[in-house]
Amino acid sequence: MLKIGLTGGIGSGKSIVAKAFEMLGIPVYVSDVEAKRLMNTNEIVQKQLIVRFGEDVYESNGTLNRKRLADIIFNDSKALKDINSIVHPAVRKDFKLWCDKHASLSYVIQESAILFDTGLYRNFDKIITVSAEEEIRIQRVLKRDSSVLELVQKRIANQLPDEERIQKSDFVIYNNDELILPQVVLIDREIRSIG
Repeated sequence: MLKIGLTGGIGSGKSIVAKAFEMLGIPVYVSDVEAKRLMNTNEIVQKQLIVRFGEDVYESNGTLNRKRLADIIFNDSKALKDINSIVHPAVRKDFKLWCDKHASLSYVIQESAILFDTGLYRNFDKIITVSAEEEIRIQRVLKRDSSVLELVQKRIANQLPDEERIQKSDFVIYNNDELILPQVVLIDREIRSIG
């Protein structure tokens, strides 16, 4: 079974591309979603987060206080590295178990915005990058998150540039005005032919 990485900057359309692959019967492991699940359900992760950031990173009902955690990591780059050192190994382990459940398939996909930033790309047979013009990405995020322009620009500035992602990828899906499904179908066909 091939392991395919799916990446792209904020607002590029990774989620839409992931849904298109799922329509073709390819399971997609969405790293952000699974990381949040693990922070709410994995006792080891929870204990490590409490030790590092304090008990107030969890609500009284035991769910993650995402606002509190976001306040901490957006104001402290070391805190972001610390949270990544706790959560990323748990996600890697969870992805491996998830892959074992899908071992009969020709390939699976893990979607993650930070494949290249973390070195995670080395664990994949092929990488797909979703690319879109920065202005389009900004407008998508502003609409989706009801965010502020400066915050969105800051998040984009903190991510790897599209050009760098594209250079390191095997496939690129352009998501400006292009249709996504035909691009996904072509990539799916090519991956199945090598799997």
